Amino acid sequence: MTDFGPTFASLSALLRRHAAGMSIKTDVPGNLYVELPAATPRAKPGFFGAVQTKKSYVSYHLMPVYEDPALLDGISDALRKRMQGKSCFNFTADDPQLFKELDALTGKCAAASRRSSPRS
Repeated sequence: MTDFGPTFASLSALLRRHAAGMSIKTDVPGNLYVELPAATPRAKPGFFGAVQTKKSYVSYHLMPVYEDPALLDGISDALRKRMQGKSCFNFTADDPQLFKELDALTGKCAAASRRSSPRS
């Protein structure tokens, strides 16, 4: 069985770095879930991103790329190959080069989310 702990820790730190002004809904080993503030007092918070340890990989979910695929413009083929679906990237080990690119993409997504949030 593969130990995904280090990869989960690296990706969690990356997501947390961009979570200013957001809420951490779940923070347990193998599962980090970050929400955007609710748009109105009666609205539910929005999903921003998550890091989850699965059986065969660690998944990094980034909802803004689902809502605005243009945020993916310019990403490398190597990072695009890690995508599963429209907003999830899967990793089986640390990859400093791809994590650096994912860090930049997450920052871009966080900035876009803050601009579009009526409560920011």
